[in-house]
Amino acid sequence: MGFFFVAATLLWLKSYLIYVIEFNLDIKNSIQSFLLFINPISSVLIFLGIALFAKGKKAGKWIIIIDFLMSFFLYANVVFYRFNNDYITLPTLTQTSNFGSLGGSIVSLMELYDVFYAIDLILLIFLFMKTKHHWSDERLQLRKPVLILMAGAIAFSVNLSMAEADRPQLLKRTFDRNYIVKYLGAYNFAIYDTIQNIKSSSQRVFADSNDIVDIKEYTKEKYAKPNPALFGAAKEKNIIKIHLESFQSFLIDYELHGEEVTPFLNSLVHDQKKGFTYFDNFFHQTEQGKTADAEFILDNSLYGLPQGAAFVTKGNNTYQALPAILNQRMNYTSAVLHGDYKSFWNRDEIYKQFGIDHYFDASYYDMSEENVINYGLKDKPFFEESIPMLESLDEPFYAHLMTLTHHHPYLIDEEDATIEPAETGDGSVDRYFQTARYLDESLKEFIDDLKEAGLYEDSLIYIYGDHYGISENHNRAMEEILDKEITPLVSANLQRVPFLIKIPGVESQGINHRYTSQMDVMPTLLHLMGIRADDYILFGTDMFSEDHKQFVPFRRGDFVTPDFSYISGSYYDNETEEEIEEVTDKMENMKQQIENELQLSDKLVYGDLLRFYTPTKDWEEVDPSIYHYGVDEEDAEIEQNQENSETDDETIEDTDKESTDETNQKEDDQ
Repeated sequence: MGFFFVAATLLWLKSYLIYVIEFNLDIKNSIQSFLLFINPISSVLIFLGIALFAKGKKAGKWIIIIDFLMSFFLYANVVFYRFNNDYITLPTLTQTSNFGSLGGSIVSLMELYDVFYAIDLILLIFLFMKTKHHWSDERLQLRKPVLILMAGAIAFSVNLSMAEADRPQLLKRTFDRNYIVKYLGAYNFAIYDTIQNIKSSSQRVFADSNDIVDIKEYTKEKYAKPNPALFGAAKEKNIIKIHLESFQSFLIDYELHGEEVTPFLNSLVHDQKKGFTYFDNFFHQTEQGKTADAEFILDNSLYGLPQGAAFVTKGNNTYQALPAILNQRMNYTSAVLHGDYKSFWNRDEIYKQFGIDHYFDASYYDMSEENVINYGLKDKPFFEESIPMLESLDEPFYAHLMTLTHHHPYLIDEEDATIEPAETGDGSVDRYFQTARYLDESLKEFIDDLKEAGLYEDSLIYIYGDHYGISENHNRAMEEILDKEITPLVSANLQRVPFLIKIPGVESQGINHRYTSQMDVMPTLLHLMGIRADDYILFGTDMFSEDHKQFVPFRRGDFVTPDFSYISGSYYDNETEEEIEEVTDKMENMKQQIENELQLSDKLVYGDLLRFYTPTKDWEEVDPSIYHYGVDEEDAEIEQNQENSETDDETIEDTDKESTDETNQKEDDQ
């Protein structure tokens, strides 16, 4: 029992210290401080208490094993949080196939002082080895471990009651995982998350066609009519979609060491003769899926999931995505071009559900050592090698090009760096500007290549950032970069990412200050193509419409509007940046609408409800079995077609000797 209490005390204190040091839990009062201190107790007592049911020395061994597992889980959350500003959830564990590509990124998130988080385990092992000869071989009296478990249960009940008093409906309003960890602790959050995911998984089984009615009504009511001057303005034009990895809007016009970091993008923003309209209040809305969430949102106008990524956990759902709509309504060919391998984020499966015709992954590119860094192919060779692939597509086409080099931890070869790093002492932040410059140069070269290939002038081109690059864990360095304090409101405003769009034959609007988001891109594109967005279930609205809804929900329930913002449980005046003391009905109604919208989107995705909805009379559900991606699959398909052709030929007639020899020679060559 003495060994148990030493282990429990050390694990409790370590957990509390990690909460304080590593997690930004936004403690606002003494009750929250107290709860943060006591919330590890219940989990520690219950989990370590289970070991006491073992006999003799085995109990000590099990205490060490369980302590190690809990410590490993907590440290895994520390590393995950340092980049994602979030906690590990059950769905993220299904994404482990991605981890092979993240090795360098994970290592860069570890710190030397992390070894101190293992000191308690080392001490426990030392104590056990020193004292094990004093341990009895008998099992403890049953009442002792039972009392420990009861004490843990009572501690949890007290913890939960105090938490509910400070934040009513804590376990019902759970868009923000920070609240659960702050009030109940990381271990209890893991249990809660598991229960929630089991409930979510059952939603599809019990769903029926009635479940989509309220969702349909909500999106129809939110619908914004198209701008008459722009409806159909880009009909049947090629669409080129350029994805700027981890690119935040504060980079636009930012100068480092007296130099513009992104001179080319700056020219697109400010030179209206180049034809681009720039939305400077455009926000990303991604969560744990990051890049995959951005893809999901832009092609479906649905929210990513609160835990994990829909790309992985809902990859077999029925979708009515933009590529499929363009194909069925206007015979568009669609393609994704990306310098990473096809299975990353389960793309080779979910793209089939989206109706994407071609997926040019890393197997199509020259992935030699000098061309690859960090996550995959460098942006300059990627763009250069993508031009022939674009030229091979049947027109009109919808092509999505995804960059990679500007990704945490922002590694760059010396010969590719054309600007000196920043000097904050934070490596990720300092290198961020170097890879941003490289991306900017890559984009300029690509635009020049598009012009030379004849694909620029008559194509609709839009450029967007997928998610933040610098998380809140780097606030100290970012305060130095921005020369201002990073308050919750400033942090929310840093979630702006670029969105630039060039519409053939339409003059640039310059800088458009409307509040817009990734959710709004799909309905905007549909209207530019001359397709009414209200035929489909979409949560965004046309960015050019007079009726566009200027509020931007974030996945955790926070939101921003032109006048006020709701961040981490508080309202802020955007102009004064001060917290608003007197909350109005308008603010509360907006908050309720945001919560309702997020719940409706989750209901649709978890329940796979689009299988019950037919948007137009001629709509055909996407058949994923007809799509084949990658060089190997295409070769196999060609070979199968040839075999079928040869079989058919045999039933008709034999060809002459010369023709047969020629055919055999071609087959051998192939």
